[in-house]
Amino acid sequence: MNIKAAFSLLAAASLAFSSLAFAGAKTYEVTGPVLEVNDSMIVVQKGKDRWEINRDANTKVAGDVKVGDKVHVTYTMSATNVEVKQGKGGKKDKEAKAAPTP
Repeated sequence: MNIKAAFSLLAAASLAFSSLAFAGAKTYEVTGPVLEVNDSMIVVQKGKDRWEINRDANTKVAGDVKVGDKVHVTYTMSATNVEVKQGKGGKKDKEAKAAPTP
């Protein structure tokens, strides 16, 4: 294989892997026994904590999940609402903008 072909192949592979890294939200994982399960969520026990994870029609499930089964769940965090709050000095900024200039 000549050097140009090898370099091109390496560059293409590098580009493909770098685009995968920025493709979406970071994924997280939790493993433990199922405490509850229904069409809209699954509840997993992790240590002493109870993890409630939403699920929908796009959630891939391998097998029939039942209470007591040990599962491994991969999930992403997704914002459902974002509200902007004024930081420190927010009132002063508003007053400064509202004040007439001489």
